[in-house]
Amino acid sequence: MAEMRFTKEHEWVRDDGAGMVTVGITAYAQEQLGDVVFVDLPAVGKKLQQGSEAGTIESVKTAAELYAPVDGEVVETNARLKDEPALVNSSPTDDGWFVKLKSANKVQLATLMTAAQYKSYCDGLH
Repeated sequence: MAEMRFTKEHEWVRDDGAGMVTVGITAYAQEQLGDVVFVDLPAVGKKLQQGSEAGTIESVKTAAELYAPVDGEVVETNARLKDEPALVNSSPTDDGWFVKLKSANKVQLATLMTAAQYKSYCDGLH
């Protein structure tokens, strides 16, 4: 499996090769949100800039923004989340992914946290 990178906003990004990345939220983020009841994702073809809003996640507790971890163009959204938003809770890093981006920006990807760095970051939040 390709290495995941992480943001301080608790998004993960996986380099799928060929200039494609998959984006979702971390297990930590979904635990903080509680039961996810609705996900609003960007349209296919939308160009996102790193740090820009890429969608909204609504849970029984609150609503949160999804941010683009890297620049890219949305080439696919996870259609299953429309009818099964709870996939974000049950499988945040697999079935609960949000968008796939066409992104050739390896520099931005390399600046994101590794799994060990992200774990250390989350440990410091408690």
